[in-house]
Amino acid sequence: MARAGDHTALFSTDHGFIALNGPVKLIILDFLKNGSRSFDEIVKHTGKAKSTISVHITDLKSCDLLEEHIDASDKRKKIYSLNSQYMACSQEPIIKHYKKILERVASSSDDEYHFLKSIFHAIRFGFEAHGINHEPIMKKIGADIGESISINFQSTDLNGVLKDIANFWDTHNMGDVSVIKTDPLTVVVHDCFDCKLMPVVGKTLCSFDEGLLQGIIFGKLGLNCTIKEIECFGNGFEHCLFVMQD
Repeated sequence: MARAGDHTALFSTDHGFIALNGPVKLIILDFLKNGSRSFDEIVKHTGKAKSTISVHITDLKSCDLLEEHIDASDKRKKIYSLNSQYMACSQEPIIKHYKKILERVASSSDDEYHFLKSIFHAIRFGFEAHGINHEPIMKKIGADIGESISINFQSTDLNGVLKDIANFWDTHNMGDVSVIKTDPLTVVVHDCFDCKLMPVVGKTLCSFDEGLLQGIIFGKLGLNCTIKEIECFGNGFEHCLFVMQD
């Protein structure tokens, strides 16, 4: 979830995108990302007056960003939950890396695979070059694709699905996947399609791959988990390391 501050965050609802830049509203939405909370819990978390939080919650409900429910165990209490999904936020533009990638697009135009790979990188960094951190929506798209392609995988247990993932990555030149351990699930990818040859920018880059792995595991096993990239070419490593979180 985006940090509260002076940037703008974009949220997806059934009616389209909503842009927010109010720090208190962002704190409330961030607090609700892991589950429903009561009004008093929100007040305590934000440290703001009840009247202030009431105004912000009313505004968020009017935008369809959150829902209000009556607490089943105490009908005097109200419970709030997200009715939206965090998709992107504004950031400081990253221009120099984008220019390097554009140069790579031109130099790879004679090789179809490397040309398409460079185009993928250019689109991703193009957003960041124009001040948009699009990692959440890239992860969501990756998860949607992963769930969709999971029907092509034959295994019905985690170890088998991981072998299917490794074969899929290898067949499609997406990298060399191996499992380091299973508790917690830790996967390393060498020669990663998503970020190999990308510049070191001080952060991980493979939000799409995070989503892709999540989507495959959920689609095939019904396991609702979070895959988080810890190590990446983007933060100075020669591989990508993904860890499953509950």
